[in-house]
Amino acid sequence: MRIKLTLNRTTKQRMLPMDYQYYISAWIYKVLFQADKNFAQFLHEKGYGQSDTKLYKLFCFSRLNFGKPKLWKEKKLFEIASHDISLQISFDVTEAATNFIKGLFISQEFYLGDKFIGLDFQVAGVEALPEPNFSESMTFRLQTPWVVSYKTEEDKHPQYLSPKDDLFTSLAIKHLVEKYNNTRNTGNIHTDQIRLVIPTPFKRAGFVLKPGTTEESRVVGNLFDFNLNAPVEVHRMIWGAGVSEKSSSGFGWVEPGATVFNRGLK
Repeated sequence: MRIKLTLNRTTKQRMLPMDYQYYISAWIYKVLFQADKNFAQFLHEKGYGQSDTKLYKLFCFSRLNFGKPKLWKEKKLFEIASHDISLQISFDVTEAATNFIKGLFISQEFYLGDKFIGLDFQVAGVEALPEPNFSESMTFRLQTPWVVSYKTEEDKHPQYLSPKDDLFTSLAIKHLVEKYNNTRNTGNIHTDQIRLVIPTPFKRAGFVLKPGTTEESRVVGNLFDFNLNAPVEVHRMIWGAGVSEKSSSGFGWVEPGATVFNRGLK
């Protein structure tokens, strides 16, 4: 399920760090923590699933919609003039949880930014968004990067792959299969049930996680349109939980694509 938050700025601050996604993720965890301490702590520390070796978070979020800000590239800041600001959040939960999730965010007041620069917001409206008509073959457009990482025993840090890398598609599909199987009790799926086609050029993109801390790291993914053939419940899963690794940090948000690519799916 997805909800749209309408946000009002409550002070005159206009500057927001470019790598604001980390602060949104932290705020969502805080809201969940206030509602249910044990559940939020479980999500934050372990994710959700049936496997002790691969556990996943159950939410994702879009970019902030704040019009066309002025970019202060050297300072890594956005200067935001618009007062029409919104954010979408998705949760991989049943529709029965919609009212509960909406209630968590109504009238929330929060600060978004680091200890020096940021914006104060109040949630002025919460709207549940309709699902698309899911089918086995669907086209999506990535709004935030799809991260596929690979790390060998010799690597100190993960390698963030692009679609031109040989392992990208197989590891992306493997992640979806594991994500589904670790969060469902309705039976397992297999990699041969999923086909991924990326027929358009891609763009490398990423942002910094845990900025200003000793654990600061830059995660890099890719933006592109893609066609996915998979069981309908897999499409519903990525709509709610994101398609990427690190979805709860703001990666892998998808929107329906305008074109269906059939090449390579038969």
